[in-house]
Amino acid sequence: MADGSTPLLQVRDLVKHFPVGGGVLRSDRGAIRAVDGVSFDVAAGETLGLVGESGSGKSTTGRAILRLHEPTSGTVAFDGRELTILDAAALRRERRHLQMIFQDPYASLNPRHTVATIVREPLDVHAVGGDDERRARVDELLELVGLGARWRRRYPHEMSGGQRQRVGIARALATHPRFIVADEPIAALDVSIQAQIVNLMADLKTRLGLTYLFIAHDLSMVRYLSDRVAVMYLGRLAELGPAADLFDRPRHPYTRALVSAIPVPDPALERARARVVLPGDVPSPADPPPGCRFHTRCPFADARCRTEVPAWRDLGGAGAPHFVACHHADTLDLSPDGVPHA
Repeated sequence: MADGSTPLLQVRDLVKHFPVGGGVLRSDRGAIRAVDGVSFDVAAGETLGLVGESGSGKSTTGRAILRLHEPTSGTVAFDGRELTILDAAALRRERRHLQMIFQDPYASLNPRHTVATIVREPLDVHAVGGDDERRARVDELLELVGLGARWRRRYPHEMSGGQRQRVGIARALATHPRFIVADEPIAALDVSIQAQIVNLMADLKTRLGLTYLFIAHDLSMVRYLSDRVAVMYLGRLAELGPAADLFDRPRHPYTRALVSAIPVPDPALERARARVVLPGDVPSPADPPPGCRFHTRCPFADARCRTEVPAWRDLGGAGAPHFVACHHADTLDLSPDGVPHA
């Protein structure tokens, strides 16, 4: 960390490969390299945004941290305790402090259960308090997320998408967690509701002292909520730095392309600015290219990029650390007038 403090979450060389089976005997035919050596820290009280195209490995990273997907290798330390070596009983006890908000509020809530049962389930699983305490906690949580106790007997099908996501947030908060993985929590919601959910998450972070890993593809929301932002491409991190610095002065060509796609509310500026359109498609994670994985689409790629994996370097100077994996990051000017500034 920049101030020398111990981070709440430490991820080191995290790898998650999904084996590909085929043939009559379902023999191993390789692997989907969804996450391929990811490392980062998250400080207590911080929101780290994790962005990238679909298939970049964002959601798999979040799930591997919580061991909803078992990591292939690497380490994940929460508050100094290594999670990847815990047995099932010890992991369940630790999960009181680490929770998840899922992307789809339609699929993540049991349609046969009432709101009260859904929100209460973590309290029952972890044996938190007595029956009266759990009932009171459910009412408190529903008030906290802006629903109120009157919703406790409703079923998910009686609620809108935004209301269901509020139930999912209440469930995630039930056991007083310190760290929450929010896996694209607004992606399935109407645009008119997305800002309400993001504002609720920002308010809860302040009131409860939460720490978030905020996974999303809406860069404007990521910039609004995040303290730092990490950019993923094809299973690896391309860039990680303070949100304002990363959006105002991207160091990686891929980040530049993502930032250039953010709409600008001024029509004149929107028409005048340059858009960075990447050629080609994202390579298959089952057969990623050698060297820099972005070289097949990068306008600045040279022979070195095609053969040598770029080092993970800090180019932040005397300020906050700003890491980038690009051979030419210290020589490229990736902040033309076409890139939106705050």
